[in-house]
Amino acid sequence: MECFNSTKLSSPCTSSILNLQGSSSLVCNKFSKNSVHPWLLSSPPPKPFFQLDDRLQCRQKSAHRTYRGPILAEAGKQGWDLGRFLKTLYFFNGPPSPSKFFEFLIEKLSSPSPSEPKKSMESSGIVLVVGATGGVGRRVVDVLQKKGLPVRVLARNEEKARKMLGPDIDLIIGDITKESTLLPEYFKGVRKVINAASVIVGPKEGDTPERAKYSQGIKFFEPEIKGDSPEMVEFVGMRNLINAVKGSVGLRNGKLLFGCEDNGFRDLAWGALDDVVMGGVSESAFIIDTTGGEKGGPAGLFKGVVSTTNNGGFTSIRTKNFSVPEDLSSYDGLELRLKGDGRRYKLIVRTSRDWDTVGYTASFDTTEGQWQSIRLPFSSFVPVFRARTVSDAPPFDPRSIVSLQLMFSKFEYDGKLNPTFVEGPFQLPVSSIRTFIKDPVTPRFVHVSSAGVTRPDRPGLDLSKQPPAVRLNKELDFILTFKLKGEDLIRESGIPYAIVRPCALTEEPAGADLIFDQGDNITGKISREEIARICIAALESPYALDKTFEVKSVIPFSEPFTVDPENPPQEKDYDIYFKDLKDGITGKELLEQSPVPV
Repeated sequence: MECFNSTKLSSPCTSSILNLQGSSSLVCNKFSKNSVHPWLLSSPPPKPFFQLDDRLQCRQKSAHRTYRGPILAEAGKQGWDLGRFLKTLYFFNGPPSPSKFFEFLIEKLSSPSPSEPKKSMESSGIVLVVGATGGVGRRVVDVLQKKGLPVRVLARNEEKARKMLGPDIDLIIGDITKESTLLPEYFKGVRKVINAASVIVGPKEGDTPERAKYSQGIKFFEPEIKGDSPEMVEFVGMRNLINAVKGSVGLRNGKLLFGCEDNGFRDLAWGALDDVVMGGVSESAFIIDTTGGEKGGPAGLFKGVVSTTNNGGFTSIRTKNFSVPEDLSSYDGLELRLKGDGRRYKLIVRTSRDWDTVGYTASFDTTEGQWQSIRLPFSSFVPVFRARTVSDAPPFDPRSIVSLQLMFSKFEYDGKLNPTFVEGPFQLPVSSIRTFIKDPVTPRFVHVSSAGVTRPDRPGLDLSKQPPAVRLNKELDFILTFKLKGEDLIRESGIPYAIVRPCALTEEPAGADLIFDQGDNITGKISREEIARICIAALESPYALDKTFEVKSVIPFSEPFTVDPENPPQEKDYDIYFKDLKDGITGKELLEQSPVPV
């Protein structure tokens, strides 16, 4: 049986291609078609701590898909290897100390369960509102609070924010134009963002403390930029904000933990952890095959020989503890891209730095000879200690992941056997391990932009018939130009998003019938309260995912819109509008057309 801990057995990177003495930190190395793993470049090539055969050597002139050096633990024909056992302990625990070694043995023989208690998982899911003291932002906060949703706000002026939003508001004091004020710890627990921050435009002749003239709309006064420039707020500020929240809200395609992405390769310090730790003779390795991936790129190869001799029966590879724990709480699980062999494997994740402790484990089946994506939701990971489930363990907490482990074992859990287990050689190519967001994916970042952002430079457009902001774009320091550049940063960030482009904003109540459009062509007006509701609805709608759209009410400028407080209009189902939106329409398509000859 796996008497040491089936949940944490791993295997060493035992190829001459991979230096097992490397740092446990994550590294990212650039690849080209003719490149090799960077550790191949040392002279002479570094030996792994677990040198299986002198014939294992780097072949730098050509990359090979197969691993030519045999692993020597032929099933049933090799005795227990004390040297390999000690090297395994050394790799994961550092230089051996005799006293610590005997303490380790005594603890492992006497301890029925892990010694370190786990903390219970805290709730998250906070919505961050940026620009929370503005006309749209404060309404967003109000609606979220009425819905009972957790809210955090980012504001520059604490006194103003608490006076406007309440003394108990969860508040970050920061400025998106100043990157140094956006510390990572401020955004822990934030899962969604509504950005209503905008450059300040005001009347040249001044305004009231309540900005009464501004609230009427730019159509009714001669405008100028107040405070920071459009470039600083709409472009630099957007870049700073995206960088600050990206880690907490998550990426549409997940976060890469191991494998290839954008011509780079992110590696981990893997080591073998086989049944040698309990007297067995199974033996495994993990190498980087520079052309072994699905499309000829690099991939990891977990391979070895498994044997039940000496009551053994498992092999595994495990990473050294990450130097900085990975917070994956913005995602829903882990996805492995691999080439199956028809066997059942385990993925084990640890949240403790202790070597022998609970591992949260998920089994998965593979299809022989096929590249496939295996998705393992975090909710499917079971707490296991020494091949037995731990019923009183806390739920898996993805906020502090310190190591990963892949295992092929005779054993499942609680005495059950792996139905696909066969003694002898095996190999499992793994091209990537990354996180995923489960379907249906909804926007994690909703941004309030502006209608008209593509129009100042649009060929053939009669500017005299356009709203003031379009006509005065240059005089207002290219306000719409930089708003468009800020939008592009969102679209390129990888964060699931929605971009809302309101027409002229008013202080009128919500409730009028609406027109949604795409391509940046419409003009009109719309209530700030309506925009706040649209933003919040977009956070929960898969139909709004990665969409850019304009919106206005059907009420013309010349007609005020009011509602009867005794008989307010019914709240809208905004999905009716979102369902008709199309991907990839921003209005920038028209900028690529040739100017119309005069």
